[in-house]
Amino acid sequence: MELQLLVSKKGTQVVTATNLHASLKLPAHKYNKNVEHWLKDVYAFQDDIRQPQELKDFAIKTMQHSKLKDYYISLEMARLITLSSDSPVKQMCAKLILSHEQKGKEKEGTTERLTKDQVLAVIELTKVMGLISCQKSVEKEHQRSFGANSNAYKWWQYRAGLLGYSVQELKEKMEEVGNNYKNQTVLKMLFKLDKYEIIRMAVIDLFVALGKPKEYAKDMGDLAKAFAREMKVEIWDDRKASLPLYTPEVNLGLVNDIKDMNRTGLLSLW
Repeated sequence: MELQLLVSKKGTQVVTATNLHASLKLPAHKYNKNVEHWLKDVYAFQDDIRQPQELKDFAIKTMQHSKLKDYYISLEMARLITLSSDSPVKQMCAKLILSHEQKGKEKEGTTERLTKDQVLAVIELTKVMGLISCQKSVEKEHQRSFGANSNAYKWWQYRAGLLGYSVQELKEKMEEVGNNYKNQTVLKMLFKLDKYEIIRMAVIDLFVALGKPKEYAKDMGDLAKAFAREMKVEIWDDRKASLPLYTPEVNLGLVNDIKDMNRTGLLSLW
């Protein structure tokens, strides 16, 4: 049987457990046992080595007039299942799934052309993200969307993959340039290594929290970082003191919209 790709309501490509099992040419009488194992096994997902999570890696598929339990399975999980299976055609199936994953990522990562209003809005976002109160607000919202029950280690492991560097790599970089990294937060280390990266990180947090694809969020973060460097945006802890006179004029309405995740102002452009 040919592997059939479906698209979820959120636009995510998935396969069904029944179709995947048949495509792998596994014995039909072992379906229930195999699927039960699939859902409980441990896989090397991109964000962590863990068991599959419902509504993240799979979802129950309602079936009428059937004794079989079926599930919608993400392409990443389907590929990992395929590679760990005893299927005689697992290499072929895994390559097919991988090709669809890559096409999906390319499509997801294609940043649509920004309008003039959006470009101007990114400039305003860049200024606003110099404020630590806004940085912390979008980080909190991003972490909430990642998973309320996630522990600190899983959160930072996921974030490292998104940002392109880990806390350990920052510490090593600090050591290379002769700076003490002990008792230093990520924010403090970035401030010494590349303060405009803080702006990039905050903008990525914002767009992921707004539900935009991760590749799009990274594109916006890169653009904001370039703007921040040109405008020489300073990082300022506005939680402790008012803004200094030399700070570029900040859109206070946008500050409030970001803290409240209110999409009626400039954020409504996305």
